[in-house]
Amino acid sequence: MKKISHLFLMAGVTGLGALLFGVLMQLPFLYKPAAVGSAVCVAIGLGAVPALKGYQYTAWIIAAVVAGMMYPASFTHWGPIDLRNKWLMLIIIQLVMFGMGIQMKLEDFTGVAKTGRGVVIGLMCHFSIMPLMGLLLTRIFHFEPEIAAGIILIGSTSSGLASNVMVYLARANLVLSVVVTAMATMAAPFFTPLLMKLLAGTLVQVKVLNMMMEIIKIVIVPIGAALLHDFLKSASPKGVRVVTILFVIAACWLAALPLGWWNFLSSHFAGESFLQSLEIFGFLLGAIIAGVLYHQLAQQYKKLDSIMPLCSMFGIIYFTTVTTAAGHDNLLKTGLLLFLCSVIHNAAGFFFGYWLGRLFRLDKNSARTVAFEVGLQNAGMASGIAAGMGKLGTLGLPAAVFSPWMNIAGSILANYWRRRPVNVEEVGLSIKSGVPEVHKVAEIGSMR
Repeated sequence: MKKISHLFLMAGVTGLGALLFGVLMQLPFLYKPAAVGSAVCVAIGLGAVPALKGYQYTAWIIAAVVAGMMYPASFTHWGPIDLRNKWLMLIIIQLVMFGMGIQMKLEDFTGVAKTGRGVVIGLMCHFSIMPLMGLLLTRIFHFEPEIAAGIILIGSTSSGLASNVMVYLARANLVLSVVVTAMATMAAPFFTPLLMKLLAGTLVQVKVLNMMMEIIKIVIVPIGAALLHDFLKSASPKGVRVVTILFVIAACWLAALPLGWWNFLSSHFAGESFLQSLEIFGFLLGAIIAGVLYHQLAQQYKKLDSIMPLCSMFGIIYFTTVTTAAGHDNLLKTGLLLFLCSVIHNAAGFFFGYWLGRLFRLDKNSARTVAFEVGLQNAGMASGIAAGMGKLGTLGLPAAVFSPWMNIAGSILANYWRRRPVNVEEVGLSIKSGVPEVHKVAEIGSMR
């Protein structure tokens, strides 16, 4: 297998020559396939180099961006299928979030009692530094309104499991990282819409309730289904009976909707807010069904939990490619500036996250953890919100550009701090007190 990876790496490097020649001679039929082929081969081949293996997933994200830029028409429509379809994107992003949720445990939330002060500081820094930094960048660089709003959007999302991976690699406070990620994810339906309304309301129309509902669909519902699976692993007989009753109720409710139940409710209970609430209720019932069915499958196929992160990575690569293709023209105009913004935005998160943590008297390991939690945003959530608003090629564009750099910068910083441990005993405590089987989180790579 290693030899095959070496061959792909050599093919990727060789393809760079064809790419350079095609660009110099202005031969699109040569440099376009050479660019995509080289990017894919390098992404596969990095697995053969131990020092670069940690960047393999990032290489796949870069390959997705290259493919979307070289062949935009091929990644917006496949025949009659619109790859940017709102419902298709919703299913993909829910798959991504479900895969992330599989790596979370209900006991993650019990760590609040142990790390309360650090959690509060982490959440305050996360939902203040990054949105305000995004706003500042939109004032410095004059982007089109919807792209500027997208920068604020990615700054207003929660952190994701990539921060846990980086904290694990850096040997920082893993318990604090997991709890802050879990709490930030649960808080996102409230904080993200409010921050967008306050900071980006003049750039793009923000309907707080609609965005809140959208985040519940793309984040809370799939993660809730994953946590239900975790609950059923060790549930008591009484707990199983309760879930079974809920499953039957959910199945009956959802089965009745296409048979006239939805038409009855919508005609007898008018009002947009009520119908939105009813829709969210249906999604939550769907989460119960999905969680139970997945649990049954996972009992039959023991390796299913370890496969789900791969499905999540495929989903992220999918919407990165589609987002890039949809925003092809805008990227040609603003791509370099967006990349510069991503570097500044990310560096500010790491810098202010760490030093504000120290200012609030956190120990160095916990301050390092806060730096990762603040500096690494959930680009998948930002893309899902943009897709739900029908603005994938503008509002979702910053997420596609910021994502690769966040993974690269996070990996570099994690390895730098790993080589400079704060205290051997403290580091050992941070790792040992982490969530069970936390090493599985590293299988995700950097999921953004």
